[in-house]
Formats: sequence, structure tokens, C-alpha cells
Amino acid sequence: MSAHQYDEGHTVAGWTGFGIATVGTAVAGAGVCTVSAALIGGGLGIDVVAVLVTWALHLTGWGKPPGRRDRAQWGMRVRDPLARAGHAGCVGCRLAVRGRPAEEYTDEERAVGLRESASVLVGETAG
Repeated sequence: MSAHQYDEGHTVAGWTGFGIATVGTAVAGAGVCTVSAALIGGGLGIDVVAVLVTWALHLTGWGKPPGRRDRAQWGMRVRDPLARAGHAGCVGCRLAVRGRPAEEYTDEERAVGLRESASVLVGETAG
């Protein structure tokens, strides 16, 4: 049993975006301190890259949808099997013209997603 009973949403997409955005913010902050428009612009540009990288990772399944998820989906190294279809209520998926209401997923799609998640957790390959 894990130390916590809640999915805190830690994902590859989230941590990667956070790391890139931290660098961008530090560069922009250095630009403010040195009164350098080039550093400020460069830092803001890096922050834009952070948003785009996070979005791309989310769309490829390395981010998680908003809201509650099954326990099998809690792990950080678990890809979201339903990402290709889009997440209900997700702004990033809507911007990519994906997503549908959660009620529209079929039982088969949910079962495939749970099987893929479980196989990743135990180290098997999904087939």
C-alpha cells in the first residue's frame, strides 16, 4: 500500500514542463535584474517552449486527464491509454480538437485502458 491514498497528478509531462519553465523563468528573472530585454525575451520564449512541450507530452499520453482516475493510472510512468481520443473537460485536448464526454467512452475502451495500465505497472508489455 502506498503512503498516500490520492493521485497527486505527478506526470512526465508535468515534471518536464516544470523543469523547462523553471529555466525560462530564471533566465527572464536574470534579464530583469540585468535590465536586458534579450534575456527577458529569451526567458519568455523558453516558457512558451515549456507550454508546448508539456502539451505535446500530454497529447501523447504522458500527461493525465483532469479529475479522478483509476488506481492503476496513478503511477508516474503509466501512459494514459485514452489520450488519443482526448479527455473530457481538458482544455489542451480541446485545443487539439480532441475530447469527448466521459460518458461516451465504451466499456471496451475503458477495459483496454485498464489492461494497458495494469501491464505497465507489473512490467509486462501490452499486447
